[in-house]
Amino acid sequence: MRLMEGKSRIFFVLFLLALIAKQASAAQHVVGGSQGWDESVDLNSWASGRTFKVGDQLVFKYSSGLHSVVELGSETTYKNCDLGTALDSKNTGNDVVKLNKVGTRYFACGTLGHCDQGMKMKITTVAGNAPSTTASASTTSGASTLQSFASCLLPAIVLSTSLLYYLL
Repeated sequence: MRLMEGKSRIFFVLFLLALIAKQASAAQHVVGGSQGWDESVDLNSWASGRTFKVGDQLVFKYSSGLHSVVELGSETTYKNCDLGTALDSKNTGNDVVKLNKVGTRYFACGTLGHCDQGMKMKITTVAGNAPSTTASASTTSGASTLQSFASCLLPAIVLSTSLLYYLL
């Protein structure tokens, strides 16, 4: 009976560590860096230097009432700034978009004329195990440092816990 309790504890700890490592590996990208979501930022240049992974989050920081965030559904609507067919719209000034699948996503400012003036961005999200090129200015809370640590620590924990399980 004691042996089973020990094994249960080991698996519970392993489960918790896996959850922590998964959360730590997600990065928060503040769109536009320190300038935020603003028409003065070359948003596509900002995005081109980063790798966006499934599980990461985009954080749009801007003056509420001056800007908004609209997600567009296709390359055509993006190029034409067709805001009438938006998939989603946000306007709080501190909006978070979770990147939950692989693919290209399109964002624009919903304020009249801003998209046409270039306040738009397209990003490509890759699988969560792809190598990261996230710039330090785009993450918050040290997520990229934790990501590197977690990617090394988790396999070691899994291996050692599995070994303990079989030895007990």
